[in-house]
Amino acid sequence: MRHHGNIARIELPPEKNLRLLDDNLRKKIVDRFNAFGFSFVVLDLEGYSTESLNRLIETYAKEKNMDIDKLRETLECLQKGRISIDDSLDRLKKLPFEDLGFAKIDNHRALRTGVSEVIYSERKTIEQVKEIVQRIALDSSNILATRADRKVYEGIREITEDCVYHELARIVVIKPKTIEQIGNILIISAGTSDIPVADEAAVTAEVLGNRVKRIYDVGVAGLHRLLSVRDDLFAARVAVVVAGMEGALGSVIGGLVSCPVIGVPTSVGYGTAFGGVTALLSMLNSCASGVSVVNIDNGFGAGYQASLINRMSGDSENARLTGKNST
Repeated sequence: MRHHGNIARIELPPEKNLRLLDDNLRKKIVDRFNAFGFSFVVLDLEGYSTESLNRLIETYAKEKNMDIDKLRETLECLQKGRISIDDSLDRLKKLPFEDLGFAKIDNHRALRTGVSEVIYSERKTIEQVKEIVQRIALDSSNILATRADRKVYEGIREITEDCVYHELARIVVIKPKTIEQIGNILIISAGTSDIPVADEAAVTAEVLGNRVKRIYDVGVAGLHRLLSVRDDLFAARVAVVVAGMEGALGSVIGGLVSCPVIGVPTSVGYGTAFGGVTALLSMLNSCASGVSVVNIDNGFGAGYQASLINRMSGDSENARLTGKNST
């Protein structure tokens, strides 16, 4: 057995111990070393040898298209106690991508940001989407393919049936996995015509692990409809406001609530709406404080940003309840 700080490496020759190490016994050994204060336990069933270690590194690096020299250097520094586990993770975050020729798959995005790479399906061929999905799905779940029509969905289903299509939001979720939902994100649309963009924001936020409530068709042409849901407005941690035409709803809600408001201008409207430019400029020029704005029809961007804010608020609330203060 070798140890470096809180890392324990147990080397076991295969001819003596491999058959004994079933899953239950492995767990017992790891639990016992955890009890002794080792937080990272490695069971090396081949026994330490430079050749076997190099083979392992090269195989893993080939599959992930990583830089072999950088990966070997990082693991050797970790093994010798020159760097910590956290330092190793920081280095791994900077390792490269997998090049498919037409796309470069960011294998480490989930490690850096907590969310795997999102596939923007529009203007990609079905075959390109399928190959990207196939590669990302090797290591990730809850993969989002946005701006996906039914043909994209059917193409994805040819390689995996483990997917769900949200037709209104035009999102395919590949390898969906339930995540505990926290906080309170409110998704509000001014009109029924804005719902597809609003639903894109809602589905995105839900897949990322947020509690979402939808309130649709409460635009400024009938403000009494909005006032009827004021309790929901006041309870939100983040409000995503989706509006086309003149885009006034963002300012109205921004003047009512204490939480951040994310405005999403849509391309809904007649001639001088200019495909959403009028709503965009209106939201950017909002007199209400606390209103930020994403691009026209960018429901995904709004849902993602709302998730970041909501989960940060959740971390702060948890810290407050447990008496832990962040530094």
